[in-house]
Amino acid sequence: MKPRAIVLLSGGLDSATALAIAQHEGFETHALSFRHGRGHSAELEAAKRVAAHRGVARHVIADIDLRVFGGSALTEDTPVPRNGTSEATAGTPVPHIPARNTVFLSLALAYAETVGAYDVFTGVNTVDHSGSPDCRPEYLEAFETMANLATRAGVEGRRLRLRSPLVRLTKGEIVKRGLELGVDYSLTSSCHDPDPHGRACGRCDTCRLRLKGFAEAGVPDPVAYRSAA
Repeated sequence: MKPRAIVLLSGGLDSATALAIAQHEGFETHALSFRHGRGHSAELEAAKRVAAHRGVARHVIADIDLRVFGGSALTEDTPVPRNGTSEATAGTPVPHIPARNTVFLSLALAYAETVGAYDVFTGVNTVDHSGSPDCRPEYLEAFETMANLATRAGVEGRRLRLRSPLVRLTKGEIVKRGLELGVDYSLTSSCHDPDPHGRACGRCDTCRLRLKGFAEAGVPDPVAYRSAA
């Protein structure tokens, strides 16, 4: 019987790659996605496509409306920064959603406990990321320590591991690794501001990083764009 793992699956490039890595390492994967606010229906549809294509054991979509707090261009009716114009406070980007990864990872712990999983995979990355504090390796290490104090598995001596296999990779390295593992990136969506047809804008921070990654990997990005960055 395969060991089980929870994979946080946004529908984007990084999380799809993290899912493929978890499966390559021999885990039965249980995907967890979130319906959390404005303008991410394209990502959720992508997450469904990726989960179905990769044959996950179960894909849960949890509703958490972070718009009640605001504090981000992704949860308020404010323009998404484009063309590298993102304003930041103390190095934190405008699209950063306050405490998002802490909220998501906490729910992943609950999911893990219900299915008997001792590994949680996330696609967070710091090398090409724009400064979110909850994507740093020291944050991830601290969360893993907390997780083993907060879960039944941890206190009973079965250590829970927070796995972040992409955290120190460039976007180009992530694309290359995913292609080696057979990730179909045409199923993914990374854009913060897609049009009603799901086409990426080509100009927001995530689109620019994604396009940079495919360029570094020497392969074309298979998703549709409204315009090139």
